[in-house]
Amino acid sequence: MKGNLTMQITNHNNSVMIDSLGSTTDMELIPRILREIVLVIAGSILIALAAQWYLPLPFSPVPITGQTFAVLFLAALYGNNRGGLTVLTYLILGMVGRPVFADGTFGIATIVGPTGGYLVGFLPAAYIVGFLSKRRWDRQAWSTAISMIIGNIIIYLAGTAWLSQFVGWENVLQMGVIPFLIGDGAKIALATVMLPSGWKLLDKYKN
Repeated sequence: MKGNLTMQITNHNNSVMIDSLGSTTDMELIPRILREIVLVIAGSILIALAAQWYLPLPFSPVPITGQTFAVLFLAALYGNNRGGLTVLTYLILGMVGRPVFADGTFGIATIVGPTGGYLVGFLPAAYIVGFLSKRRWDRQAWSTAISMIIGNIIIYLAGTAWLSQFVGWENVLQMGVIPFLIGDGAKIALATVMLPSGWKLLDKYKN
């Protein structure tokens, strides 16, 4: 009994939040696979829905959307492997013709268009944020903020590197970074409240 309790506490301390909501230790292989499929599909749908929160900017080909928050928040909840697979599924859905990108767009043309760098940048950003969450970076407000900032920087680097091919390096900050800083700051602040608070509630429930 003591050994089982110790194992549960250890698993809780080293897991991401979605896994701590229910134990998967004793699940059979097929139910576990089905659970993973459901989580990945549900996550990709959530990212697609967030992409439809869409505000075009008249001076930039890059719109304001809810995608970044959805990608990074899900990565923190899911961990690196599941989070990365969720983003990959989302990108594949868009490439094969599902209207999951911003404003219902889809196809390879979107990936190779001005916003394609941001979309591709979601993948490494999700993996890194998920990796940090597995190392408990989502338990405290300060470490959550740093994790989210790192994820945003990765997305900005990938996005602006590609966007520069369309607008030039001299315009890339004004069109691809500066208009989004306030919104991304607000999203980071929201994550620093939601993730550590979620862990506190979970710890209280577990105890």
